[in-house]
Amino acid sequence: MIRRDLLLALSAAALALSACGKPAEKADAGAAPTELTFSILSAENQTSMEPLWAPLLTDMSEQIGVRVKPYFATNYTSLVEAMRFKQVQMGWFSASPALQAVNRADAEVLGRVVDAGGDATYKSVIIVKKGSGITLDKLLKCDKTLNFGLGDTQSTSGTLAPMAYLFTPKGIEPSKCFKSVRSASHQANAFSVANGVLDVATNNTVGIVFFKRQSPDMADKIEVIWTSPPLPESSIVVRKDLDPALKEKIRQFFLTYGTGTDEKAAKQREVLKGLAYGGFKPADNSYLDPVREMEAAEDLAAARRGGDKAKIAAAQADFAKIQAQAAQARAIEPAPAQ
Repeated sequence: MIRRDLLLALSAAALALSACGKPAEKADAGAAPTELTFSILSAENQTSMEPLWAPLLTDMSEQIGVRVKPYFATNYTSLVEAMRFKQVQMGWFSASPALQAVNRADAEVLGRVVDAGGDATYKSVIIVKKGSGITLDKLLKCDKTLNFGLGDTQSTSGTLAPMAYLFTPKGIEPSKCFKSVRSASHQANAFSVANGVLDVATNNTVGIVFFKRQSPDMADKIEVIWTSPPLPESSIVVRKDLDPALKEKIRQFFLTYGTGTDEKAAKQREVLKGLAYGGFKPADNSYLDPVREMEAAEDLAAARRGGDKAKIAAAQADFAKIQAQAAQARAIEPAPAQ
């Protein structure tokens, strides 16, 4: 239901994007691009995100021999549509919008993020203000007394995961459960909870790390009352039609970034530290299978709520197919090096 509600927003974004921006510059028709654009979600705000990403993009420009400039947007819909209309050629996407880019914007996964602790996953969380007395049981009473904050409608941790793992299995629709429901960035939701504007909101473990780093006093005012199962970390996504040789240079840049033993690699690791990353690992579109499973589960739940037997059977078949594909991918995945 959430994804269907995006159709009007996507159409509006498409019209807006078609009226502004330019594709990557080319030396001449058919030539390799002389400039690439890398999209970044400025969920925490561009002022704080740009200094963290600028050194990495500069290093990429030097290594691949093509200037790379950033494209900041405040919501995932804009990022997907920008790639769809060739405004950008690659970007940093969380799992759910990465799948949207694969499905809608002729994109593919090139690599995945590993966090500073070496994990390839993170978790969705639900936060409240310390001392509020709000527990998970109180949250699930659905007595319409609480003001609730979701993330971006395409956010894996801010919307999809809490719906798939918490609310939908219990038959809860947030719009019917809470006094009010609004969507905002992780940072905005964290500030709103800390200041008492929202009673409860979604976030994620990475967002909490940044919030503690940037606003430690405010971060001390919130606490977590629910944590999801592990979610796929962010990924690096590129357009399929990018020159294969250039695409491979980009792949090698990410896979080798910060891995050496010289001074250059040490500086790269400092850049990664600022992003709260440990590095990048290989990945392809199958990396997004957990998101496909969550979305299929949501579609099945929606069909069951509707009561149409034919739609339920079709949704059940789709869910079973995606589950089987994901299980097969996990079965052939190579074991980690010892």
